[in-house]
Amino acid sequence: MLFRLSAALFLLWLCTVSAVAQPASATRNLMPVPTSVRWGTGSLGWKLMLKPELQGPLDADLTAAVLRTLVRLHRNAATGIAPTATVPLQIRYGSIGKPENNDEERYSLRVTPAGVLIDAPTSLGVLRALATLEQLPQPEGRHSVLPEVDIQDQPRFAWRGLLIDAARHFMPVSVIKRNLDAMAAVKLNVFHWHLSDDQGFRVESKVLPRLHEVSGQHYTQEQVRDVLRYAAARGIRVLPEFDVPSHTIAWMAAYPQLASNDSIYGVYQSWRTANMAIDPTKESTYKLLDTLFAEMTALFPDPYFHIGGDENDGRQWRKSPRIMQFAREKGFLKADGKTLDKHALQTYFNRRVLTIVTKYNKKMVGWDEILGPGLPQNAVIQSWRGKKGLYDAAKAGNPAILSSGYYLDLYLTAASSYATDPLPADAPLTPEQQKLILGGEATMWAEFADSVIVDSRIWPRGAAVAERLWSARTVTDVPDMYRRLAVVSGQLEGLSLQHRKAPAQLLRQMAGPDPAALAPLRTLADVLEPVKEYKRHFQGFTYTPGTPLNRLVDAAPAESDVARQFGWRVDSLLAARPAKTAALPRTAAARARLKALREQLTLWQTNDTRLQPLLTTSAPLTEYAPHSTQLRLLATLGLERLTQLELGTAPSAAWLAAAKKQLEAAKAPAGQTELAVVAGFGKLLQ
Repeated sequence: MLFRLSAALFLLWLCTVSAVAQPASATRNLMPVPTSVRWGTGSLGWKLMLKPELQGPLDADLTAAVLRTLVRLHRNAATGIAPTATVPLQIRYGSIGKPENNDEERYSLRVTPAGVLIDAPTSLGVLRALATLEQLPQPEGRHSVLPEVDIQDQPRFAWRGLLIDAARHFMPVSVIKRNLDAMAAVKLNVFHWHLSDDQGFRVESKVLPRLHEVSGQHYTQEQVRDVLRYAAARGIRVLPEFDVPSHTIAWMAAYPQLASNDSIYGVYQSWRTANMAIDPTKESTYKLLDTLFAEMTALFPDPYFHIGGDENDGRQWRKSPRIMQFAREKGFLKADGKTLDKHALQTYFNRRVLTIVTKYNKKMVGWDEILGPGLPQNAVIQSWRGKKGLYDAAKAGNPAILSSGYYLDLYLTAASSYATDPLPADAPLTPEQQKLILGGEATMWAEFADSVIVDSRIWPRGAAVAERLWSARTVTDVPDMYRRLAVVSGQLEGLSLQHRKAPAQLLRQMAGPDPAALAPLRTLADVLEPVKEYKRHFQGFTYTPGTPLNRLVDAAPAESDVARQFGWRVDSLLAARPAKTAALPRTAAARARLKALREQLTLWQTNDTRLQPLLTTSAPLTEYAPHSTQLRLLATLGLERLTQLELGTAPSAAWLAAAKKQLEAAKAPAGQTELAVVAGFGKLLQ
């Protein structure tokens, strides 16, 4: 009774403070941006420890989460501090939320000089509030304080996922766990675990043991349960994917009777699409799938079960006389009566698989290729080929999630993902169809990401996707997103992610024993990015699953912060001119911008000379020498252009022609990387 009375008085006092606090648009360091934020003028001092007071059903996972937050905030009242230096962390929730049930994640969070109050319908909302609380500290002298704030928040989409491919490169449990921590920090709530592909089947099967035995590295079922517990404790569902009928060479290596021909296969040792698929005509195929899925649906408690269904072009089916005869008998031929209607046959296969999945009380999820006439409306479509598949699914009455635009392995910018909205204002859907858009998933396919560098390929860009799926459609300020992304990147590093450490370690290894070699190598690496999309497959270097990912392309950032900042500085400088042909104004701001750019260009101009000894003696780095040379040449032109801008001198036609030629030469890839600053130079040298 005393607790409830004090809580009521505390709430009344908080409401009074919030009433006088003026609304502010400042997002500070919060990511994702909450639904509503009202900043006050006070703060909760750094000397004050937080004493948790939970009001709701007993939940050991939530208690552990609260303690984790207190440790991260350095405000754990259990550290022996005097009782007079504690204030309450009051947490009220109505029920224990289950992420697999899509229970509510709504919450309110209030911070005042007298303490913290979290209110939520479920424990899931409390977890999301704790993630926000961890982003609130702001510096005050040598310490940090919690600013006074009133936050009301809830997600825009219920399905906010991250796919990690553990089939092409095996990801140890420790890697999975630290990425689950990162997901929780930015409020992602679906871990899509891609567990089988041509290159491996990664889960122990007790009923079909050859599946994991022929693949080598795999998760034991106890390890799977450990990950499931870890994810659930952070309010994250785990969606398993076992891809069929294509991407199954590892399956056929274990059980040859699945093959569409009479060949015997080994586990696939290439990244190229194999265009092979299991036989959809044999009853033995469905018997084996039923046996396996009975085991796997019992292992994974989530109500959804992903069966893949992508990238089967049907060529292997067309080459099989047995399968073609089956297609003729079932009417799965095109109008000419001769050509296989691959989609019709795969729809037949999908229906059979759906029957199995449904028998085990699961909802089937598949990539957008499975959508077609006759597909039941309870199948969920994951669109990877574009928004058309997303909208077609909703129009057909199927729930849908978007991954197109969120493919992190394509090395596109955070801004490009940020601009991809599953449900923009002009979406061609009725209000009822819009309700079928569940959300989206970032995807991290692992052809070029092993357990060492995978963090650097997901983060921090994955946080931009998280914000797009949580925050309001109107949250679109790209410069502010990048500002906060840099802060979140540091926060994630504190969660044991290796997105900064692993690339730095690779650079140290490449630089060798000479300490002087590291700085110029880092300067070059900072302005490189891997070639975009899937061009890396066609850049003259053949990869297998056993190829070490330890070249400069693997240490280069997925998105260059240095290149983006250079581009923004160029934009800022050019915008300061009163007219396109005028000299730069002689203001302090213009001089500062000019000075910063000149220092950057001078560093790049001189870097090639400092780096050449390493480039000429290290065989793995020699292929990147063209980029170093191009960076020097562009920087030289850039310094000349700065002098022209400072004096208001127009460049000659010959100078512009030479600059254009140099820009074109700098676009050429080298070592499967590209020079990320070319676009910025293009604006400067125009």
